[in-house]
Amino acid sequence: MSENPESRSSVFAVAEAAFFVVAVGFFVYLFQYYLTTNGGPTLLAFTMVPVTFILFTLDSLRKNDFYPSLSAAVNLAIAAVYIAICVVVSIYMYVEFEELGTVRAGFWDPLDMVLGGLMVLLVMEYARKRYFVLFVLNIFLMLYAMYGFVVPGMFYHPGLDWTRVLTMTSLEDTTGVFSDLPQLALTLIGSFVLVLATLRSFGCIDSILRGSSQIAAKSPNALPQTAVVGSFGVAAVSGSGAANAVTTGSATIPALIKAGMARADAAAIETASSLGGQLMPPIMGISAFLMADFLDRSYFDVVARGYAPALIYFAGVSLGVYLISARHGGVKKVPAIETMKLADWINVGAFVGVVGGLIVMMAALHLPPLFAALYIFVAIASTLFLRHLVTSLLAPGGTSLREIGRPLARFIDNFASMTADLTLLLATLSILTAALVNTGVPTKVGFILVEAASVNFASMAIMAFFFGALLGMGLPPAPTYILTALVIAPHMIQAGAHAWSVHFFAFFLAVWGELTPPTSVVAAVTSKIADASFFKTLWRAIQLCVALFILMVAVFTRPGLVLEPGLTQFLMMALVMAATAGATFSLQARFSDNRNVDVAARVLLGAFAMVILFHPDLRIATAACAPVALFIAYWLLRRRKQEMAGAPA
Repeated sequence: MSENPESRSSVFAVAEAAFFVVAVGFFVYLFQYYLTTNGGPTLLAFTMVPVTFILFTLDSLRKNDFYPSLSAAVNLAIAAVYIAICVVVSIYMYVEFEELGTVRAGFWDPLDMVLGGLMVLLVMEYARKRYFVLFVLNIFLMLYAMYGFVVPGMFYHPGLDWTRVLTMTSLEDTTGVFSDLPQLALTLIGSFVLVLATLRSFGCIDSILRGSSQIAAKSPNALPQTAVVGSFGVAAVSGSGAANAVTTGSATIPALIKAGMARADAAAIETASSLGGQLMPPIMGISAFLMADFLDRSYFDVVARGYAPALIYFAGVSLGVYLISARHGGVKKVPAIETMKLADWINVGAFVGVVGGLIVMMAALHLPPLFAALYIFVAIASTLFLRHLVTSLLAPGGTSLREIGRPLARFIDNFASMTADLTLLLATLSILTAALVNTGVPTKVGFILVEAASVNFASMAIMAFFFGALLGMGLPPAPTYILTALVIAPHMIQAGAHAWSVHFFAFFLAVWGELTPPTSVVAAVTSKIADASFFKTLWRAIQLCVALFILMVAVFTRPGLVLEPGLTQFLMMALVMAATAGATFSLQARFSDNRNVDVAARVLLGAFAMVILFHPDLRIATAACAPVALFIAYWLLRRRKQEMAGAPA
């Protein structure tokens, strides 16, 4: 018997209303915490992690993504059970918090373990639905924690009893689902999500895209750069490659295809551009917040060092996009461009104010990042809502209260869903971290790396790269960074590398994980939008992302790029950017119609780029910039002559 569609629709409506009610309470609770920090982050996590699962449940239910193969009544019943468990866990953990952390610490009673275990099971169910590979990995590590005595060789350990595994993944506040990582999501990351949700809800992202499209009106050669410029702007407030791909790609890819560019090229351009969403300060990817936590430094310390690599990356991608466009004939026509309105300019100004305000507050006023984000949120939300209110009231015919409140509803929705998802992801990663640390895996892998280092540091770095690339094939950037930072970083630092260099290396590896063949999420999104071959898109995107590989090397060969902000960083940035330009031209440009001459020129240019990147004598490295500049100048002259003759480069 088929299900009545009206019953399912009524379930969606109930879930929508319930989600909004819980989301408002969630926002109010976190906002008052950001203002006062009462109770501390540990109590916040014990209380609010269960609430984030309620939000996840209601969000999935209202989107028909909970258990879609089951009937509406069964979905509602399961959701009710999950929500009831979360309510009980949240209240119990709040009431018993002091006892759990003092009197019963290490000697928890059965009810403590039952409720902690239920929360672990719910977080694992979240992982099963959203990050299946991570779910399987956690299951494997938990079994390994209990049955390590059956594993031969160096990874043998005597095994932990099930109560130890249960408590280390739940009640112990240094590991598990209430530990530092979900605390980070609810506090520092959550405060930045306030800003991001505001910009999204009031249309600032759309205005940035319209602003970038104005560049395309200049010439057909400028059109492919809209993906780069748009991603550059959106990346500064998104911190996600996949989110960038969906946001900017839905506009730029159809425009590029309509203008005559090959589908795979259009998708590859957006893929490479969107990957920068993880790199671009001041709101970088989750891994950047994790880096600050691992190094016990302010998030601004990461941001201050992150600008130079991000600018190098976007410059390299922009250059590669120009070359690939020139080589394949560019676009044939410029599509109609939507004109910027006054509201769009205000939104772009708000975006610039957010970026500049965060930098000033964290750098000049030395405010903690959480408070800087909070003050920026209050200022920008007030400004944008006032603008929206005045515009609505002055609109011909007036505006309903529903229309006036629509951006606020979008804000609550965006903030609650994004923060809940990040919190549950980091709670999932805490289970992984607990199993790894308590079974001694980082130390054991360290022995392998130490042996590699006995050959030379380069062999250690190469092994670390393949380790991170292997993780990136199945895991999102955050777990890739955590595993690399736990397993690889300490031993590379012990071998003589600087902590900033090693952790930025791990950070770039995590970013590369979003493009790692054959499971690139970003390439999957863009190829689907473009209706292009996934593997063609992926291969061409990798060619455009040469700057990312250069950055992984540069943090060790030119460590001044990330050690301290200042003049040395700018000098290293100039050298690395020159090496990136040389490598990009070597891969993408054509210097002669004679194949042998062209290959020889490109190999020679690539060799000069590698001298800039690797040579220990900075005078020689700087001198190598001159031939790279001559090669590029020659190509530009050749390109100009070909354009005058009407031939592609």
